Amino acid sequence: MSLIHLVLLAGLLSLVTVASSSPGSRSILRDIRGGNADQKDKAVELNSSNFDSVLHDTPAKYAVVEFFAHWCPACRNYKPHYEKVARLFNGPDAIHPGTVLMTRVDCAVKTNTKLCDKFSVSHYPMLFWGPPTKFVSGSWEPKKAKSEEILVIDDGRTAERLLNWINKQIGSSYGLDDQKFENEHVMSNVTDYKQISQAVYDIEEATAEAFDIIIEHKAIKSSETSASFIRFIQLLAAHHPSRRCRKGAAEILVNYDDLCPSGKCPYKESGGKGTLGNFPICGKDIPRGYYMFCRGSKNDTRGFSCGLWVLMHSLSVRIEDGESQFAFTAICDFVNNFFMCDECRLHFNDMCLSVKTPFKKARDFVLWVWSTHNKVNERLIKDEASLGTGDPKFPKMIWPPKELCSSCYLSSSQKKVEWDEDHVYKFLKNYYGPKLVSLYKEKNVMGSKKETISATEDLTVATNAMVVPIGAALAIAIASCAFGALACYWRTQQKNRKYLLLSICLYLMIPTNSLPHVFSLILCPISLSFQAEEKLELNK
Repeated sequence: MSLIHLVLLAGLLSLVTVASSSPGSRSILRDIRGGNADQKDKAVELNSSNFDSVLHDTPAKYAVVEFFAHWCPACRNYKPHYEKVARLFNGPDAIHPGTVLMTRVDCAVKTNTKLCDKFSVSHYPMLFWGPPTKFVSGSWEPKKAKSEEILVIDDGRTAERLLNWINKQIGSSYGLDDQKFENEHVMSNVTDYKQISQAVYDIEEATAEAFDIIIEHKAIKSSETSASFIRFIQLLAAHHPSRRCRKGAAEILVNYDDLCPSGKCPYKESGGKGTLGNFPICGKDIPRGYYMFCRGSKNDTRGFSCGLWVLMHSLSVRIEDGESQFAFTAICDFVNNFFMCDECRLHFNDMCLSVKTPFKKARDFVLWVWSTHNKVNERLIKDEASLGTGDPKFPKMIWPPKELCSSCYLSSSQKKVEWDEDHVYKFLKNYYGPKLVSLYKEKNVMGSKKETISATEDLTVATNAMVVPIGAALAIAIASCAFGALACYWRTQQKNRKYLLLSICLYLMIPTNSLPHVFSLILCPISLSFQAEEKLELNK
């Protein structure tokens, strides 16, 4: 029997050897051995549940959607061609990011059947092209193809032909051999007023990156840093330009006591769901590696630091007078505790400490952020000139340039600039306010008025006042105060600050310029003071 077993074993081994060495054999054995582990797909896999959200949120101007079936031999053979093109456009290591989003939908999966039917998929693989938002809740029919903005790619059977087809559509000259670039596709014309509308994605990415740095460095280490973190997250929950970042910040606030009892936060390696890292501040699907307005001409310039400055400017123009000192403290403490560039942090902290009088007007805080940014640029202009470390396409400058706001200047010389601060304030309010969040309106990418409003609201904070009758306004204000009193009672009796949810909900539901907003603002500072007091008591 042992001899028979040996013969059978030898035969089985020979079959495995032949199968694994055969060019046409299945890839199962290779996958088990991990031979393809380093070849991660670049094309984004879509399905019926994430199709609309991914295409709605992408910063890319165009999208390619491949409908395929995993059992189709032609689809399997086409995949390497599709991936060659996808590596140019997708992911943090993309050669030409923010231009085209390459995606795939497996029609052989039953849950995707209705999705594939909506686009009249008649063969595999079938490729479509169009603005990403045109695919959202969209469809395609052959009879209406000429009038649709969604096109069938009829000449993309190889990687070369597909890329040539894309180049013709967008007037580019991309090649399959293009290498990781020193960011040749940058928006070098800073005098183009419309370019700031691209920065809404940069703000989201900078926010997510800052949050990741805090987690990676385990930066919340004490009651002081915990209170600083809470203040900044409160500011984001109320005034971040992106709704998904506001939502993520609110979720962190609501769960913070459970996540970080006594100011001590467990991090990712602790395991389990109750960690700060399991609450991504701007959502799980935030695009990464796609800095657009803040993209430098070199890989080590601009990007994250630029995104943070745009975030601070955008926060400053969204606050009310009564919040100006709170916003100032929140930003200064955040930079001092969590910005890891030590020299930058110290310089910024010095400028914060130089402010001796509390801010009472939002206008004063807007101008302080602006003047602080210009002071930083003045210092860096000298440093980068002497060391040759600046970005050649984006040299540091005093902001705004005359091309963007000539009325902001009273006079200027090489040594000194005299500003008309009233005009500077108006410029900043519009530039980092409505203009920053105007991307969807400018592109007119939605198919209907209802969709346009929905998409714009999803990215922006309510900047227009809602018309509220006085009676209703007073009723909401009284209700806000009642909730505040109830929250205080719960705080005293139970030492449980879950009531933050009430104030956050009120804050997010009421537009920033409506009358009740002023009353609802009382709740956040009260909750913050309770938290800070308890942290200090625990520390003592």
